[in-house]
Amino acid sequence: MKIAHLISTFPPYKGGMGNAAAQFALLYSRHHAVTVFTPRYEGLTPPETVPYRVEWLKSPLKHGNAAGLPQLLWRLRPFDVIHLHYPFYGTHLAVLLASILWGRKLVLHYHMDSLATGLKGYIFEFNRRLVFPLLARRADVIIGALLDYLAHSQIAPYFKAWPEKFYEIPYWVDSDRFHPGQEVSDGGIVVLFVGGLDQAHYFKGLAILLRAMQTVVRQSSRPIVLRVVGGGELLTQYQLLATELGIVDQVEFLGKVDDVSLVRAYQEASFLVLPSINQGEAFGLVLLEAMSSGKPVIASNLPGVRSVFTDGQEGLVARVGDPGDLADKISRLAEDEALRDRMGRRARELVLKKYQAAVAQQKLESFCQQLLVAK
Repeated sequence: MKIAHLISTFPPYKGGMGNAAAQFALLYSRHHAVTVFTPRYEGLTPPETVPYRVEWLKSPLKHGNAAGLPQLLWRLRPFDVIHLHYPFYGTHLAVLLASILWGRKLVLHYHMDSLATGLKGYIFEFNRRLVFPLLARRADVIIGALLDYLAHSQIAPYFKAWPEKFYEIPYWVDSDRFHPGQEVSDGGIVVLFVGGLDQAHYFKGLAILLRAMQTVVRQSSRPIVLRVVGGGELLTQYQLLATELGIVDQVEFLGKVDDVSLVRAYQEASFLVLPSINQGEAFGLVLLEAMSSGKPVIASNLPGVRSVFTDGQEGLVARVGDPGDLADKISRLAEDEALRDRMGRRARELVLKKYQAAVAQQKLESFCQQLLVAK
């Protein structure tokens, strides 16, 4: 089959949706002809040679990660399947019209809810009530990384109405690249946070983590530091907050790092914390990267995120937006080396069993066969 992928951001842009789309494009390309369509962003160098085609399209209207690509109305005609990674505001309308105009199969890949306040919130709500229902009805299949998230997301009514349309294909991680290594052995604890520090990723919850660290630093019986990997326009704001909280000496802002440095950051960490504050977070690929590296994780009790691992086995679940509870969970792992080691081993085992490309490939091919035989 000829399959078109539509995604708002794509590597080398650092973001979970783009990375997930790249994963799916790679798997699809093993048996199908794949083309990725994505907006052109200034300052980004296209990825190295990949076994699929990537077309960086010029957009006449762009705001944040939203972009209009009207040329897709005719560019999508040659394809058998249109795979839309949602949300992709501005382009989702062109995709809907193209799928109807050319009678193509439409796969709607629902990554996360769209949450905002003010004018942007009104736009999201308008889309949710009037436009998304058309997409959901038109879609032949709706994919999600975890059914737990879909069942509690903004599209839960459609999940209940048409359960036969929904298909779970979890993300996966390169366990050869992200593997256990040498942890920092100076007797201190390294807490790791990996995420974008821009407005598009406000929901990552770094401010909650910084406030939790204030309590942890005060109570810890051993040296402890928070390493923050990621960059964006909110970096200065987080640095100022660390200063206000009196923990500037215990927080290291590493900025954006290359792939080799990212692997090393996981290996040198004691554990990872993903303190997301709302359902803008649906999965958390960083959880898989940390677990694959043999590290336990702490994550917010959010639909989807909480299903990536088992609370008390590979990591701990913390109450959403609660610095006090998060501090308790951080302290628990920081003070118990045996617990960290046990959870880290289980985390690696879970990744090797459940979050591998081969597992996703099997599900993807089954799903593709269903598309071929569907009327």
